[in-house]
Amino acid sequence: MEINLSTARASSIYQHLIRVIAPRPIAWVSTVSATGVTNLAPFSFFTGVGSRPPSVLFCPANRRDGGPKDTLKNILATREFVINVVPYRLAEAMNLSSAELPSEESEFQLTGLQVSRSAVVKAPGVSSSPIRMECRLLQHLALDDGPGGANIVLGEIVHMHLDDNVLDSTGYADPLLLDLVGRLGGAAYCRTTEQFELPRPQ
Repeated sequence: MEINLSTARASSIYQHLIRVIAPRPIAWVSTVSATGVTNLAPFSFFTGVGSRPPSVLFCPANRRDGGPKDTLKNILATREFVINVVPYRLAEAMNLSSAELPSEESEFQLTGLQVSRSAVVKAPGVSSSPIRMECRLLQHLALDDGPGGANIVLGEIVHMHLDDNVLDSTGYADPLLLDLVGRLGGAAYCRTTEQFELPRPQ
């Protein structure tokens, strides 16, 4: 199969991408609106950028009506957000939080998840998530407008919370203890509980 992306439908391109760029880590992003409404939504176009400065990047697409999702609106209004990781035990709640709610309703209430007050930013975190990264907006880049238009959100991590129960003897997070989920194509996910090592060549 060969695909000419200049003529392919955006919905078809999306389906191809989410199946071949995999597994994808999930940024479970919590924000608060200018009027104080909390928001929580998962995004799987997500990665770390670097450690100087400590930074992350995720990409919320526009809604079906072409407008920005509440996550992006809140970040542009407050310039703050929290990225929570998703262990397997929270996968169902994460999936539920992807429902499209009116802006005045909170996914925290929908899922029954408890908020955790952040140390530096105003946006709350997910109390039961073992890793929470408090971020401030560095840059927003809109790549396209209209339905499904891509946005890049680049944030600087200003504070991290790491649950002691997922740390190894050296004080770093243990992938097996974290038991994170990753996004595959369609409705498929995977877990990080299987691993192997490949020493770097000398």
